[in-house]
Amino acid sequence: MTIHIFQNDLPDDLDVSKVSSVAVDTETTGLNLGRDRLCLVQLSFGDDVAHLVQFRGPGNAFDCPNLKKLLTDHDVKKIFHFARFDIAALEHFLNIKMDNIFCTKVASKLVRTFTDRHGLRDLARDLAGVEISKQQQTSDWGMHDLTEAQHNYAAGDVLYLHKIMDALCILLKREKRLDFAEACFRFLPTRARLDLLKWDEDKDIFAHA
Repeated sequence: MTIHIFQNDLPDDLDVSKVSSVAVDTETTGLNLGRDRLCLVQLSFGDDVAHLVQFRGPGNAFDCPNLKKLLTDHDVKKIFHFARFDIAALEHFLNIKMDNIFCTKVASKLVRTFTDRHGLRDLARDLAGVEISKQQQTSDWGMHDLTEAQHNYAAGDVLYLHKIMDALCILLKREKRLDFAEACFRFLPTRARLDLLKWDEDKDIFAHA
């Protein structure tokens, strides 16, 4: 495992011209996007290398043209675990809209109906044969200097998503649910925007009542 840490954007000399898919995750100071801020965006291209982009403050810290260009490239598949939150966070803070999405949590719920364990730790263990720690999940991501433990945790959230996606695709194809999954993935940006607009806080708009 190799971890590269950057401030406020990906470097200009990082060649992503041949990238076809990227695993993505975010860390924030909390789960309320109207109050809490984006601190970190983690990326991996499926090559056992994690690229961590740290944002140390608000305002022009989010002027990250290289990162935005990658995340808005229609030809690059963006792989998330629980994409709903990450898409909302990236749209809110980076002012971008994304497509070509794969969510491992949604895929797992659609095809691993024999279990109720769909967390990233469960998928990493069951589908990638890797044990990952979630110990740093609730640590302070707003710190100016993140710890080595935080770096390792953040990297672990993206390093295995390609392998997990590949395993889930095999199951989705076997159960003839891949088209259904892809339809759900296409809806995720809309679902995230509903969250940002505070719809469904008190009532499910898809419910009859």
